Amino acid sequence: AFLDLHGPSEIKGVWKKSITLPCAYVPVENLVQQTLAWTVAHDKGSGTIFRRDDSGDHVLLSEYRGRVSIPKDAPGNVSLLILSLEISDRGTYTCQVTWRDSNNSLIAKEITTRLEVVKVAATKPVIRGGERGLALPAGASTSLSCEAGGSPPISYRWFRSGPAGRAELLSSGAELAWPSLRPSDSGTYFCEARNR
Repeated sequence: AFLDLHGPSEIKGVWKKSITLPCAYVPVENLVQQTLAWTVAHDKGSGTIFRRDDSGDHVLLSEYRGRVSIPKDAPGNVSLLILSLEISDRGTYTCQVTWRDSNNSLIAKEITTRLEVVKVAATKPVIRGGERGLALPAGASTSLSCEAGGSPPISYRWFRSGPAGRAELLSSGAELAWPSLRPSDSGTYFCEARNR
C-alpha cells in the first residue's frame, strides 16, 4: 500500500480572514489513521496546535483555541482551517499523520507548509442599488450599499456632489438609506472605501 500526504509548500493568507492549510491523502484499505497532529514553528516558538487521536480532538496552543478546526467526516482530508488570521500566525506548519497496518505496525508521514500573512489594500468599491433601480418615485424608500474587497476592517464614507463640484460628506457606513425619497434627493452620490 502506498500512502502520501499532499499539500502546498507555501501559502499566502490575508490578515483577519480565514485560511485552509491543505493536507490530504488517498485512504488505503487495511490502513487506519491513528493520530494526526499539526505543529507550528514561528516567532513565538514552536508547539503542537492540534492533535486528533483515539481520545478525540485537542487544541493544545492557547492562541489557536476557538480558531482552528479539521474536517470531521472527510476521510483523507486532514487540512487545518484557521479563522481570523493574525500577523503572528506566519510560520512553518507541519501536518503529521500515523497509520496502523494489518500487522499492527505504524507508518508515519509529514509535510510542511510555509504560511505568510499579508495585508491587502481596499479595492475600488462598487455601489449596488435597490431592486427597483435608481429611478424612483417620491415617497419610495430605497438604499445604496457600498462594497469593497481587501483586508478588514474596511470603513466606508458616502458623499454627494454639491455645487461647484464640491463633495458633501453624508455619512459613514456601508449603507445609505432613504425611508422616504424627496425630489431634492436626486443627484450624484459616491462612496469611498478605506482600510489600514
